[in-house]
Amino acid sequence: MQQAAQSVTSAGVIPRVNVEILGVNKAYGEEWQRQHVIANFNLTVRAGQLTVVIGPSGCGKSTLVNLIAGFEAPDSGTILIDGKPVSGPGHDRMVVFQETALMPWLTVRQNVCFGPQLRGDMSAAALRQEADRLIEKVGLRDFKDKYPLQLSGGMQRRAELARAIINQPKLMLMDEPFRGLDAMSRELMQEFFLKLFEENHRTNLFVTSEIDEAIFLADQLVILSNRPATVRTVIDIDLPRPRQFSMLASPEAYDYKRQALDILHEEAMKSFKKGGGQSDFLQAYAKRAE
Repeated sequence: MQQAAQSVTSAGVIPRVNVEILGVNKAYGEEWQRQHVIANFNLTVRAGQLTVVIGPSGCGKSTLVNLIAGFEAPDSGTILIDGKPVSGPGHDRMVVFQETALMPWLTVRQNVCFGPQLRGDMSAAALRQEADRLIEKVGLRDFKDKYPLQLSGGMQRRAELARAIINQPKLMLMDEPFRGLDAMSRELMQEFFLKLFEENHRTNLFVTSEIDEAIFLADQLVILSNRPATVRTVIDIDLPRPRQFSMLASPEAYDYKRQALDILHEEAMKSFKKGGGQSDFLQAYAKRAE
């Protein structure tokens, strides 16, 4: 079994865990109308890397996140984190969801401090210092005493990011966390997220439906099939870090994008034949030369 590397930050030592998904299957519904969402799924999420998962809408990406997080159990197969089976939720894994989960009656700082405060595993002084460091890191220093409803959507996502990271998870699970943001806010979030990732290289699995976002963020790009989801291919994104948006205009990034969109187009067409419809990916494919 691969030995997890470690990264030292102001918050302490962060293990870089290895995640293995072995022959996982998941279906929903009664036996006579069972819907298979994930089938014979095999993937290694490499320690200390940012693995990005992309696939057709409704193919099972969020189900995969729920299985790794331990919110749901696979029907068969195994998910291992550093060789130990996932048997339920744990604070070694943190999920940032598509919708905001900030508590509206708490300020930004109170939201960020909530998890460690509840567990009692940090002194009050250390917790306040680390919370303020992360809040400043995500650009919210002047808003730490504001309530979520006083923040823009992008600011709320930044606060969620700080709230997840302060718990020092071994694995970050990001389920389309920037979905619904305007283009400028989305790019800012990508920059803040990469800044935090490149600081410590915590193991990350990031789900997205945006191909440019996937290439910009990823060390490893995992392309899923139409439902039931399996791994179609894995592309190693060999762009240097720290990343800059200008890299998306490089010939290498264009080749990655074309390769990914060709596969996504195939999967979208399969869905159309089944009557599902995947217009989002067909529109993206039509713009592949842009």
